[in-house]
Amino acid sequence: MSTPISLAALMERFFTQRLMQQRQASPHTISSYRDTFQQFLKFTEQRLRKEPSRLVFQEIDEPLIMAFLDHFGKHQRLSTRSRNLRLTALRS
Repeated sequence: MSTPISLAALMERFFTQRLMQQRQASPHTISSYRDTFQQFLKFTEQRLRKEPSRLVFQEIDEPLIMAFLDHFGKHQRLSTRSRNLRLTALRS
């Protein structure tokens, strides 16, 4: 049986190693990705009734991501571009 992968640890490595060190992303890109993940974690907490610190990577699936994008598309009236930027952040 494999050990569930901590989402918090993955996200920390993503921001520090992938975005900052490997890709040398701009501060604007990093803050945009950060904001997307904050919104996504709030959404998943409400949807799954589970604190973000207890989430594991395997719980993040396509239906959850699509529900997140649909939710914010309807409630915040996101443009197609903004929706795609959020999807890009989550896919990365």
